[in-house]
Amino acid sequence: MMHSGFHAPDGGFDFIGMRHRSGAVEIVYDDGVARRMVWRVLGKTSESQLGEALARAARQVKVLPALYAELRKRSIEIEAVAS
Repeated sequence: MMHSGFHAPDGGFDFIGMRHRSGAVEIVYDDGVARRMVWRVLGKTSESQLGEALARAARQVKVLPALYAELRKRSIEIEAVAS
């Protein structure tokens, strides 16, 4: 799985992306100011499915609530790694 990242299209500082770390897929969120959060994806999911969820969330004004909603829609489970 490749690294993929998305920035807020409205010029905001929000960044959300996925990476491969220690054999697991992780989602990274950074608000560009003070908050950085990392979640591990549980179970198997396709890169395209996860990438679509991240891209849709990045286009929203409230990225984190949108991320949770997009992951729920696709039944993608996550666990917090760091915040």
